[in-house]
Amino acid sequence: MRRGADLSYAPQPLEGCKRTVPDFLNAILLGIIEGVTEFLPISSTGHLLIAERWLGARSDLFNVVIQAGAILAVTFIYWGRIWELLVNWRRPENRDYLMKLIVAFLITAALGLIVTKMGFKLPDHITPIAWALVIGGVWMLAAERLAARQADRTEVTWRVAILVGLAQIVAGVFPGTSRSAATIFTAMLAGTSNRAAATEFAFLVGIPTMYAASAYELFKQFRHGGAVQEDWTALVIAFVVSTITAFVAVKWLLGYIRSHRFTPFAIYRIVLGAALLLLLPAGG
Repeated sequence: MRRGADLSYAPQPLEGCKRTVPDFLNAILLGIIEGVTEFLPISSTGHLLIAERWLGARSDLFNVVIQAGAILAVTFIYWGRIWELLVNWRRPENRDYLMKLIVAFLITAALGLIVTKMGFKLPDHITPIAWALVIGGVWMLAAERLAARQADRTEVTWRVAILVGLAQIVAGVFPGTSRSAATIFTAMLAGTSNRAAATEFAFLVGIPTMYAASAYELFKQFRHGGAVQEDWTALVIAFVVSTITAFVAVKWLLGYIRSHRFTPFAIYRIVLGAALLLLLPAGG
């Protein structure tokens, strides 16, 4: 979640950060990190903040654009499904699914605006991100175990749609939680116990949500002149890299979850979060 109530996150500039690698390489590395982590349940927020601590903080506009690359990649992957839902919306099953996607999105959008008006600010330090990684990893292990005890269900109920909409806000308010992890596991626990079906709904809800958040942030940046001094060469490089890596990462993930659990991602989160808590100074 970006500053205010946006539904994704652009790491805050950290005082004293200096870029220690060439700018084009910096852009490539950040594009790869964003593309790989945006839709995997490991928190792009946490990884970008950690990376920028050493690579140097980038502008909000830069972070919005590389996120847009990741969203575009997922849109390409699900384009067939999206087209089928829109063209054949009169079919009862498609209309029902579309309505649930819309309701989940509207819940997130409405609550996001409220959070914006409340002046919500994201932390500048890694410590709360590290705790969110650990807690989220433990929750993923417990949630998948609970979901495994249920019958295999692919149906997306209204309860699932409403709770997924709420989960997106929770992930935004607590950076490091991971929007994909929060929505996928909420869907699984709420009744869509099939991993593939829960992931598809979570990702389809995420497409309009993240496009809306990115458009809102872009509007703010251009209105306040944030694009004037931007390094557009680095930005374009990062956008392309983010799009390509996100496409590869999500295609791999969708194949992986058909026969594997999310357990390795949960363990990775716990190990990374614990390492950050141990290695960084208090308040770092």
